[in-house]
Amino acid sequence: MPQENPCLHCGACCAHYRVSFYWREADPSQGGTVPPELTDELPPYFNCMKGTNQSVPRCIALKGRVGGCVHCAIYDNRPSPCREFGIHWHLGKLDAAPEELARCNAARAAWGLPPLTLAAFEAGRTRPVMPMHHRHVPLTHHNHHVHNS
Repeated sequence: MPQENPCLHCGACCAHYRVSFYWREADPSQGGTVPPELTDELPPYFNCMKGTNQSVPRCIALKGRVGGCVHCAIYDNRPSPCREFGIHWHLGKLDAAPEELARCNAARAAWGLPPLTLAAFEAGRTRPVMPMHHRHVPLTHHNHHVHNS
């Protein structure tokens, strides 16, 4: 049975963490590829994706319903924190460092989604059973961000 990328049925990280990055990533004159109209400034050196610097964050580029069918509207031009987030899907296999899987699962838990485990993917279970009702629980500490200079 072919494995299915769990990120395509999640989106929790995009609606849990602040996505901040060095301002040049959103400046086309400096070689940046992130659409500047989708970012907010975090002076003096950083920008963040619109919607992620809120008490209940959700990236403006996230399309779909968290826990349902989702995708990134700017996937090929996403900022470095998104490209470097340590959950990788390659050739039908989930690959994640333990600390990155913990960050993923913290975001999933905030949305009432079951945790991902590498063992479940190795056993061929690609999508954990979803609870019938899940809701987002506002967080008190959601401001995880990555600064790249």
